[in-house]
Amino acid sequence: MQLTIIKQDARVRVPRAYLEKALMFFLSKLPNKDKKKCINKDLTLVFVDKRAIRSLNKQFRAKDKPTDVLSFDALEPSSLGELIFSAEVLSKQAKDHDLSFRDELVYMLYHGVLHLCGYDHEESDKQAKQMFRLQDRAFHDFLSLEDSR
Repeated sequence: MQLTIIKQDARVRVPRAYLEKALMFFLSKLPNKDKKKCINKDLTLVFVDKRAIRSLNKQFRAKDKPTDVLSFDALEPSSLGELIFSAEVLSKQAKDHDLSFRDELVYMLYHGVLHLCGYDHEESDKQAKQMFRLQDRAFHDFLSLEDSR
């Protein structure tokens, strides 16, 4: 997977190598049907400020508030899509969840990739449980692996 990172918020320090490792780990944990759809695709990560993500959230989801991540489906067959993050929101959430910024970012990366692979937690409780179970299990397994090193 080719990972492209765009920083529109210059204050953000993106842990690229950590994200690449976390992403490859996550893709290996996906069910086979999702691997076929999601592996070998390009992924773009965009980092914007709180104001920009609030505007995008309002425009595309009719929610007039900042959010942590937004996912946008691919326009090209070689792409999985684009994830837009707010580092400000992620930083606050990291503190609330007692995580480092990079680990909160990985957690939301997993969340966004699942959306791009077709998962949706707002459609039904069953889909939400399935999505969060995959996200949480992979995240905890990744952190355990990193802690053991």
